[in-house]
Amino acid sequence: MEPSTPARAASPTADPARNEAVLSCILDMGELLLTSGAEVMRVEDTISRLCAVYGFSKADVFTITSSIVLTVHTPEGRVITQTRRIMARDTDLGRVERVNALSRSLCARPVDVPRFRQAVGGLRRAPAYPLQAQCAMYAMISAAFSIFFGGTFSDALAAACSGVLLFASLRFGARLRLNSILLNLLSSMLAALAVVAMVSLGLGQNPDKITIGNIMLLIPGIAFTTSLRDMISGDTISGLLGISEAILKALAIAIGFAVVLMHFWR
Repeated sequence: MEPSTPARAASPTADPARNEAVLSCILDMGELLLTSGAEVMRVEDTISRLCAVYGFSKADVFTITSSIVLTVHTPEGRVITQTRRIMARDTDLGRVERVNALSRSLCARPVDVPRFRQAVGGLRRAPAYPLQAQCAMYAMISAAFSIFFGGTFSDALAAACSGVLLFASLRFGARLRLNSILLNLLSSMLAALAVVAMVSLGLGQNPDKITIGNIMLLIPGIAFTTSLRDMISGDTISGLLGISEAILKALAIAIGFAVVLMHFWR
């Protein structure tokens, strides 16, 4: 949910250093939302509300998938602009909810800059789901989709194993800061090779049913849906950029699996 309407604005100040620090913290909030999979409308609405509650007379926000530009006007007539470059994005709806909760709290009762910065830092440091749990979910989801699309129990077991390998490759690629499209391509090829090897060894009978379980882990469905919502909300540029990226990722996934499977089963 979006933050509630500000209960009261913070006392305006003519201190340029304070205004710059507040703007930086507000942009941190927007960055956390955008990098966690929030739609553009939510990011811009949150930033605008926080600017209002911290005493700025006007705020103009421009957000696309890779950048946030924020220009504010102080009550004294000074204009301040800050930008934030977004290098990578993921899907973490739990973090989106935590940022929303902090936004609502700040709208109801603004805090000073040190406490604001501390609260944002706490959001950044909040632990994600344990790696073991994430790995187990990759295995479970891959096995479940394999059975759903007609695979056998041995296919599901093979899909679970290749799903674990897929998770490991994605984590390793993220540490290397690989481009997301290239990472999806390489991870798909690695998962397909694992499927070929397991079927050859007798673990799994239907490579297509095993493969589809892995593919469903990579399909950028949430990103595609968020981009459509951006377009419906009027954020056409962001929506088109998001849809283009989602389509490129889907193509990379398809090519990665197809190249390997066609080579071994042509």
